[in-house]
Order: sequence, then structure tokens, then C-alpha cells
Amino acid sequence: LSVDRGICLAQIPYSADLVGDPGTGVLHGGVVTSLLDTAGGAAVFSAVGKPMPLATLDLRIDYLRPSTPGQTVRAKVECYKKTFNIAFARGVAFEADETDPIASMAATYMLRTQIARRLPTEQP
Repeated sequence: LSVDRGICLAQIPYSADLVGDPGTGVLHGGVVTSLLDTAGGAAVFSAVGKPMPLATLDLRIDYLRPSTPGQTVRAKVECYKKTFNIAFARGVAFEADETDPIASMAATYMLRTQIARRLPTEQP
């Protein structure tokens, strides 16, 4: 939905294909995790200000309640600190009200993950 100055707001519409428990219609936890991790990466890109390789180093998700069947799930993630090699993000997944989250997250992302490789003919 938006990415600006280290904050990403993203969403995933409800779909029966994403349900983890057919009996209740609650979304699979992996869907919420993927949404938060992706929004975290976008927030980091926005904070860094230029595209670069990155990787999720650590991702903690606290599931606070089940999603509501039929509802779009949103994520708001902020990159609140960055160093040369590491960026830190935190955020929540929610439906209509950010103060009633489905899950919260804290993550660290490694920046500049691309390794320069030597050609076989080059000496160390």
C-alpha cells in the first residue's frame, strides 16, 4: 500500500487458499509471517534508500489472536535502526485496527549479502 522513510504498510486480501484451518476459516500462520517479513524487507529498503541485497537474519513472530475469516490482513512495519551491515525492524499484523493486532514481529536483516567472488585465475 505504501513505503516511505522506513515504514511499510502492506496487505493481503483474504482468500480460502490461504486458510490454515478449514473448520474456522482462520488464515495460516505462515501467511501472516510472510506478510510481516516481506513488509519488513520493504521497510528496510526504504530506510536504506537504495536497492541492495539483504537477508532475514532473525524473525520473531508473536501470534496474539487468530485472524478473522473474510478479513484483509494488513501489516505495518518500521525499520527503526540501521547500521552498515544490519537493519532492525518491528511491526504488527492487523485487520481494521492497528491497536488490535493479530501478531507482532521483531526482525533483523543483513545488508550487503552479495559476496564478491574471485575468478579461478585470481590469487588471494
